[in-house]
Amino acid sequence: MPLATAAAVVVVVVAVVVLVFQRGTSSVRVTPISAPLDAYAANLPLTGLQMSESTSLSGGKVTYLDGRIRNTGARTVTGVTVQVLFRDYAREVTQNETQPLKLIRTRDPYIDVEPVSAAPLKPGDGRDFRLIFDRVSPDWDGAYPELRIVGVTAR
Repeated sequence: MPLATAAAVVVVVVAVVVLVFQRGTSSVRVTPISAPLDAYAANLPLTGLQMSESTSLSGGKVTYLDGRIRNTGARTVTGVTVQVLFRDYAREVTQNETQPLKLIRTRDPYIDVEPVSAAPLKPGDGRDFRLIFDRVSPDWDGAYPELRIVGVTAR
């Protein structure tokens, strides 16, 4: 009886781990490289890019891409989706990832981010942002990736 109970607990734990892993990987979307930029993208310049890395508690490496976004258009922006293209030394795309842009909410005691919808970008506003990558292709050349705004929600 104790052996059967232990086996059942192990099966449940494995099932939970598999579900969490699948749910975590499903948030990464891939947009075709040929996808057009959003029509409002020209009004949202991304500047001041800086990259950094840290080691996670599990021993993995996390890569951060920080920068500044400015709304030079006439609409209030409530969401921005960015395609990030990492390239190898042959300039071929080695990683293509699409994710929502997150604005930096606070910097002290640590950097905290929030979706653009939590603090919409009004015309003329500029804010710092952060993109987080739990994994970057080992073939990446180490240069700054290409950022493309492929989705904007505005009012």
